Amino acid sequence: MKKNKDNLAGYLFISPWIFGFLVFTLGPILFSLYASFTNYNITSQMDFVGLSNYSRLFKEDELFYTSMMNTLFFVIFSVPLTTVGAILLSLMMNQDVPGMRIFRTIYYLPAVLSGVGVYLLWMQLLDPSTGLVNTVLGYIGIDGPNWLLDPEWTKPSLIFMKLWSVGGSMLLYLASLQGVSKSLYEAADMDGANSFQKFFNITLPMITPIIFFDIVTSTIGAFQIFQEAYVMSSDGAGSPSNSLLFYNLYMWLKAFKAFDMGYAMAMSWILFVLVLILTVVNLKLAPRWVHYEGGEDN
Repeated sequence: MKKNKDNLAGYLFISPWIFGFLVFTLGPILFSLYASFTNYNITSQMDFVGLSNYSRLFKEDELFYTSMMNTLFFVIFSVPLTTVGAILLSLMMNQDVPGMRIFRTIYYLPAVLSGVGVYLLWMQLLDPSTGLVNTVLGYIGIDGPNWLLDPEWTKPSLIFMKLWSVGGSMLLYLASLQGVSKSLYEAADMDGANSFQKFFNITLPMITPIIFFDIVTSTIGAFQIFQEAYVMSSDGAGSPSNSLLFYNLYMWLKAFKAFDMGYAMAMSWILFVLVLILTVVNLKLAPRWVHYEGGEDN
């Protein structure tokens, strides 16, 4: 009897979460899955059309492929660069020199800032004629590009902006670096190891769990890029020449501009499956390179 009462009390405590999950998470997920097989456009009745939306995506919609390629470009370049940048920055911030806390705070501050204000700031910085970036490049004899106006430079502009805010990841790596046992470095010193040998044989293996976590979360986040393109493209639709038409932006345009909700939900499920596959692949490959201090792989 007491066990039943304890179980009932437990269910009562978690019932708000269960209700919220069913109503605000699982319910919308199942609705979007069903709607992806309909011609749902908010105003009319939902008519089941089978795989028509998916067929249109792969056979008729060239912008679908354009948006996917733009997104893959951003993911392929931004994730490795931000990961390496955060690791290098954390190594510098891990030095025992006076005033290091001030530098850590300065480098972390961009990670605190977010939203439209940051994008407007970078639009000013990347202005080809009056922006600070091209002005500084001009001082060293480099003719800066038309960052957000040239289709070849729009995506590199966003990646450049992304590198500016690696302070959040830097903090994770910094905490991981400070958790590496000093006895390992002392043993390496006794064996005559140099700085590079200690980094590649001690430091890097010991922080691989954080690298793995950062790669997985950064990859998922990079596939969801939307705000930057919506704010920083001149028309909010991926211009110039659809170079900033990322997948999420195109999906948003289909849903809230064309009101083709069924089509947009089909797009969302394709993105979900793609990200799920990549995440599973990362999890499967992790035991080959992720090292845990206890000596057991993932």
